[in-house]
Amino acid sequence: CYRRLLQMFGETVLGIPKEKFDEIFEEVKRRRGLKYDIELNVDDLKEIVEKFKRVIREESGRDFPQDPWEQLKLAIEAVFKSWYTPRAVVYRKTNKISDDLYTAVNIQAMVFGNIGKNSWTGVVFTRNPSTGEKELYGEYLDQAQGEDVVAGIRTPKPISKLKEEAPHLYEELKNICELLERHYKDIQDVEFTIEDGKLYILQTRAGKRTARAAVKIAVSMAKEGLISIEEALMMVQPEQLFQLLHPQIDPKFDAKPIARGLPASPGAATGKAIFDVDEAAELGGKGEAVILVRPETSPEDIHGVLASRGVLTSRGGMTCHAAVVARGMGKPAVVGCEAIRIDVEAKKFTVNGVEVKEGDIITIDGTTGNVYLGEVPMVEAEVTGELGELLAWTDEVRTLGVRANADTPEAAAKARAFGAQGIGLCRTERMFNAPDRLPIVQQMILSWKEDRKQILEKLKPLQKEDFKQIFRAMAGYPVTIRLLDLPLHEFLPRLEELVEEVTRLRLTGGNPEELKVKERMLKRVMELTEHNPMMGHRGCRLGIRHPEIYQMQTRAIFEAATELVKEEDLKIYVEVMLPLVSSASELAYLRKIVEETAEEVMKEAGVRVPYLIGTMIEVPRAALTADQIAQYAEFFSFGTNDLTQTTFAFSRDDAEAKFMAYYLENKILPYNPFEILDRDGVGKLIKMAVELGRKARKDLKIGICGEHGGEPSSIEFFHQIGIDYVSCSPYRVPVARLAAAQAKIREKQRNKQG
Repeated sequence: CYRRLLQMFGETVLGIPKEKFDEIFEEVKRRRGLKYDIELNVDDLKEIVEKFKRVIREESGRDFPQDPWEQLKLAIEAVFKSWYTPRAVVYRKTNKISDDLYTAVNIQAMVFGNIGKNSWTGVVFTRNPSTGEKELYGEYLDQAQGEDVVAGIRTPKPISKLKEEAPHLYEELKNICELLERHYKDIQDVEFTIEDGKLYILQTRAGKRTARAAVKIAVSMAKEGLISIEEALMMVQPEQLFQLLHPQIDPKFDAKPIARGLPASPGAATGKAIFDVDEAAELGGKGEAVILVRPETSPEDIHGVLASRGVLTSRGGMTCHAAVVARGMGKPAVVGCEAIRIDVEAKKFTVNGVEVKEGDIITIDGTTGNVYLGEVPMVEAEVTGELGELLAWTDEVRTLGVRANADTPEAAAKARAFGAQGIGLCRTERMFNAPDRLPIVQQMILSWKEDRKQILEKLKPLQKEDFKQIFRAMAGYPVTIRLLDLPLHEFLPRLEELVEEVTRLRLTGGNPEELKVKERMLKRVMELTEHNPMMGHRGCRLGIRHPEIYQMQTRAIFEAATELVKEEDLKIYVEVMLPLVSSASELAYLRKIVEETAEEVMKEAGVRVPYLIGTMIEVPRAALTADQIAQYAEFFSFGTNDLTQTTFAFSRDDAEAKFMAYYLENKILPYNPFEILDRDGVGKLIKMAVELGRKARKDLKIGICGEHGGEPSSIEFFHQIGIDYVSCSPYRVPVARLAAAQAKIREKQRNKQG
């Protein structure tokens, strides 16, 4: 015990590296040919004690204090200082615990599990923390102290063995565990010591558990009558549900990643590293497991993303193209992994001396941001019966609606399976990303007005069929379709490449017809190129300048809806959303075009479909003039991604790649505003817009369709200010359902408290 005191005091209080003590300890055991600490005799321990004292003197510059009061004082100081250790700082950051709080110091009597043969020590959970099963789960050692169990220096025994060694003590422990669980109304992680036949409980705390166990424990305890349904709902962290919906790396796997990026889309995937988008599409289409590795992705890469198991990029942030698309598809993604140096031409990347060539197997973990070399063991996602029960309870409690952001029939079907009550955002530009459509879209953008209508006629049947499938998947629920919000630069051929091609054709006397086409294209690209395309000719501005585009889309929407009503007798609810509006006059102008086209189509079909026309609020001016805009809008949907971007004047990808980490580390910002809603700025704008909008139109429907629609603390804010629904990626729908229920429960608790 004295040897232990010297070592632990030296490490914890005086900050001496653990290795200094371990080297001495292991050298004595090695010299004596011993395997376990318990085999050391008195003389061995005396020798170790003297050497430990020498280490303390050399490393700390002082003798080990013999006065117990001085030992206690220094130990208390060490606990307070531990608040600032890197480990504690990272833990607080991960669990969103304020740095302004402080730790406490508990002082308790020492008991000895190593005092003789009738002594044991161990750790036990009141339920299985991996599965949630109701059983004592844990380990213990005989003739040992607590740190021996967790340090792994001896192989502990399963707690069930204690029932054989000391049945009466096992029963006493079991009874106390049941008492503690009933008292705290949660799974308990209990440390115990038996000193010479007497049981002591050293500490109890809420036990860490897997997501699967968390759900099962909450549902089981409610059914057992230990807790209420509302208490059960509060026991599960919304983000834990995410883990149940995606394949995950086996928690038992322990290896060092070769790199780490931003965990943009959860889940894990293993496959061949492929650097060419077309090759990824080809190999993935043949059923091969592929990880698409790119500096960044664009809409042109969608076919490669679709065919891949996951995406790894060296650039981009949590809301970059790769991140948003991967989340929407439920594919794992690690983005902004700046440590990797990608050579697209050579088809390889290097990181910390490791070279990964095309075809090499890698594994990405979109839940942690880790990248591993080779194949890593996975565990399949499980949606258990308890999860279904828990989510059904959320629907009984919450008042906030939950919809999904879905751009494809597959995503819509997945959203319904996860309990979405409609689609809050269907981005029509995403439908243009398919390989067979992209060339037509580029033709449309590059064409002059006289050719555009003809090209739009080619796109209309494709869009109409998409809308039919989405309406069919969501029959009986509202579907909000955002008309084209196309940042033109994402769909245009690259100017530099066109200049290079035209120059080559001119110098080499290439095909005259090809040169003519390329020159015409170059001229058009130069006309359309913008200095700041994300704030340029996009959204409603594109619709006002080229109304034929929105007319085509409106016809496609209402032809799809009326045909489904006539042919399949389905209930279809259409909501047409106009993007990037900043003034009431823009919305009034476009509303007239949409309304006239919709009425024309329904008149031709002889069928009426219920519909609303509204707008996405994503620029500050729209929020500030919401009362004027509400005169022409039957619903608002806040696009919090762009609203955050325009409020802060941050470019999302640049901010996350360049300075966001520094801002967070130095507490310039408390959190990334693209992940958690900025209540003080962006939130204030939203609240103001809600109040202004409803003052002008009492029946105004209001939703959220940005990334924040699936983030729990943001959802609580939306509940508080009276939003009707949130919309998020399909895989976040269960998260949002639980977060919305918890927001309602907290509101009730606050009201009770006065």
